[in-house]
Amino acid sequence: MSNKTYAAEIEIATMALAEATLLCHSVQGHDAMIKGDLSPVTIADFGSQAVVCRMLREAFPDDPIIAEEDSALLQSSEQAELRQILGTHLEMVRPGASLSDAMKWIDYGNAKTYSDRFWTLDPIDGTKGFLRGGHYAIALALIEDGEVVVCGLACPKLSDQVFFASRGNGAYHGDQLLQVTQTHISGEPRICQSIESGHTSLKDIHRVADYLEINTARVELDSQAKYVVVARGHAEIYMRLPLGNGYIERIWDHAAGALLLSEAGGKVTDCGGRLLDLSCGMGLEKNVGIIATNGVVHDQVIEALESLDIYPE
Repeated sequence: MSNKTYAAEIEIATMALAEATLLCHSVQGHDAMIKGDLSPVTIADFGSQAVVCRMLREAFPDDPIIAEEDSALLQSSEQAELRQILGTHLEMVRPGASLSDAMKWIDYGNAKTYSDRFWTLDPIDGTKGFLRGGHYAIALALIEDGEVVVCGLACPKLSDQVFFASRGNGAYHGDQLLQVTQTHISGEPRICQSIESGHTSLKDIHRVADYLEINTARVELDSQAKYVVVARGHAEIYMRLPLGNGYIERIWDHAAGALLLSEAGGKVTDCGGRLLDLSCGMGLEKNVGIIATNGVVHDQVIEALESLDIYPE
């Protein structure tokens, strides 16, 4: 067990995520913008990042923040109307905030490189889910010396309360301790998978399930809420299998969920069974894909990937 509880960091993280959730509720239904990589971004992405980064910078001024967004797209001349909408909704949760404040707060998250201590934030993980009124997460994690030590996940479609953990001290939902199941492969484990297939091979997930003779119904939802589903015992396996297009997983998409699940008794590695290497800055460049399980079935999933040449060693 850790001797450090990170009580101050957990308090700030949960407060920031709660405020960001309020803003996301208020702006849901507005149109998305399209980024250079053709992925969507919403007013909620920018507003969530603004309020979380503001609170982190105020509480921990020396901590860099690696977050997904920056204010450049929002500040373009074509987005004047959306800036105004953001300002209106930001005023509801942060009275007196100006648009110039918001741009500054968003860009507090512009760190790119590894530090001995830094935060990483996905202000809306599962943007397409958010846009369709489905599952999304606001995911925040603190990394110290290459390890995630604190995480918070707001998953409004799962709960009004934040899911949080600190290293060596367990994972919680309010006062409730989260624990994975002890279901074995022979006990009909459930697979949790993405609705969107842009960064995972659903075909290969089916191949693994067939190989392991897993016939249970899939639990389908977007975002790091999938880590929460496994951590609270509502599924046993989450696979994010590479499409072979050279995509590099981003730190903000997995750091928070990985700690939450690990502290609930589960296990998270890449497809080769390696722990996630958080020393590369924004990208998980030394890892390929993600395997997250209740721990009991983990080795068999890794062995299935090798046997099927989905990720050969």
